Formats: sequence, structure tokens, C-alpha cells
Amino acid sequence: MPASVSPASAPASDRKTRRAIVHLLKTTGPLTSAQLAGHLGVTAMAVRQHLYELQAEKFVTVEERPVPIGRPAKHWHLTREADRLFPDAYAELSVSLIGALGDAFGAEGVQRVLASRAARQEALYAARIPAEAPLKEKVRELARIRTGEGYMAQAKPAGKGAYLLVENHCPICAAATQCQGFCTTELDLFRKVLGPGVHIEREEHIIAGARRCAYRIAKQPGTEDAHATIAGLGQFSSGKPDLGSNRKHQKGFGR
Repeated sequence: MPASVSPASAPASDRKTRRAIVHLLKTTGPLTSAQLAGHLGVTAMAVRQHLYELQAEKFVTVEERPVPIGRPAKHWHLTREADRLFPDAYAELSVSLIGALGDAFGAEGVQRVLASRAARQEALYAARIPAEAPLKEKVRELARIRTGEGYMAQAKPAGKGAYLLVENHCPICAAATQCQGFCTTELDLFRKVLGPGVHIEREEHIIAGARRCAYRIAKQPGTEDAHATIAGLGQFSSGKPDLGSNRKHQKGFGR
């Protein structure tokens, strides 16, 4: 849940609503005031009042998008300033430590540290993701683990037995910007814990300017998952369309 987005003097109901707005924009992407109102069960006018308050604090901004008829629709989205409302895993300390490691041990020393971190993560993930589980369940559990680490992750069906692992927040963004080895080792980590015969491709990347990281995950041809076939792989029981699709950074979907 986001940190405080309103003055302490604001009514508790207002603070709760603004936190909900920020969370929706973080996990779903740009939305109109009417769409936000539909999610929250309040009026569009009430939502706009909260958006104006968030805009004054530089947490949200608005862009106009053309529509077939009438005036352009106003879509609201979070600014970079809003990143501080979410966990950052001690950003300044992480960046300082990476710099110190590089100074003391060089690039090779930094890589050894990243490899050690990845090995620890792999052991922890493997303990929670059964090797024999269907791919659907593996992706779901991976999303739960990543959410617990602050990534606000979601598992979404992507059609034809494929899945999308979406990470709406990066708690190590500052460190990953300084040293992109974090991103490389995490992609390798996903490949190891999901097992052989699984193809994983990063299609959106926060470091590259996207609003989220998204990974397309599917069985490679000729490696049919027998468990998934029996279970009727293809749709989550609670699967919903990915409203946060960013076509600029993503192809073939239509997180």
C-alpha cells in the first residue's frame, strides 16, 4: 500500500481514497476519472477532486487522448515523484554500496556479489515453487513471492498457454539503474526457478522508460506441460484482461 498521500489533517476517508487511486494507477496504468470512479464506487466528480489534490502534490499528471466523438479524454497517470510513495529498498544506501564495491573490488567483484544474491534468491524461490507444478501455478507463486518483496507483481493469462508476469513497481530501481546486472541476474533467476523448457522474454522494462516490467512466459514448442494439459491451462479461474497493456513497449498482446 502506498505511503501517505495526504496531509495528516485530511479526513481518514479522503486519505484512503487517494491511496486507492494511487494504487490503481500504479497497477493498471493511465485511467480516466470515470474509470477510476467505476473501480472505487464513487462519483467521477469526487475522483477529480482527489486527482486535483494529487496533481498539486505532483504525484499525478494528465494527458489528453483523442476519441472518435467529442473532446479528448483525460487520462491520469503517476509521475516519477510518486515513486517515493512505494518501497524503495533503501535506494540511496544501495547505490552507495554498489559504488563502494566497484571501487574496492572492481566490476568482477560486483558481479560476484550479484551472483551470490541470485543464488540465495534461487534457493528461497525453489523452496516455494515445486518443480513438478504446472506452469500456471509456478507463475502464480512467483508473482506472490515478488509481491512479498515489494514488486507489486501480478500473473496474467496472455493467450495460447502463455502468461504475463507483471511487476508494477521496482523496489531496487535506483540500484538497478546504477548496475543493470540486477536485471540480468533476475531474468536468469526466473528461468531457473520456472524450469527447463520454459521461454521467458522481458517485454517491458522500467529502467528503459516503461511504467512497469513485464515478462512473457510460455512453454517452448515440444515441451508440453502434462499437468497443465489436464488442468485445462490457458485461463486463470479469476483471469481478467490486462488493462495496463503498454503497446509502446509490448508486442503481440492485445502488462
